[in-house]
Amino acid sequence: MSWIVLVVSGVLEAVWATALGKSEGFTRPWPTVVFGVTVVLSMVGLAWAMRSIPTGTAYAVWVGIGAALTVGYAMATGVEAVSLVKVLLILGLVGCVVGLKLVH
Repeated sequence: MSWIVLVVSGVLEAVWATALGKSEGFTRPWPTVVFGVTVVLSMVGLAWAMRSIPTGTAYAVWVGIGAALTVGYAMATGVEAVSLVKVLLILGLVGCVVGLKLVH
């Protein structure tokens, strides 16, 4: 169950990171609200998962999922340029996250 909560928290990290960018310095209300709600839920989930998953592993998985999804979303929406190197590096990041789960 801890791993499921951790993965959901990583997804929420991508949501709050994207909302933070769209909030334009907290000047746009809806992205700011989305940021506030999802950052709290993401942190609570991370903290809960860390009760049974070591801190280093949990944090690396949380950040890896959030980073991969954030840049993937940015590339899919055209905000960030797509390149083969970026895609391969993101796939490597995902592979590392999966590897951390497998060796846990």
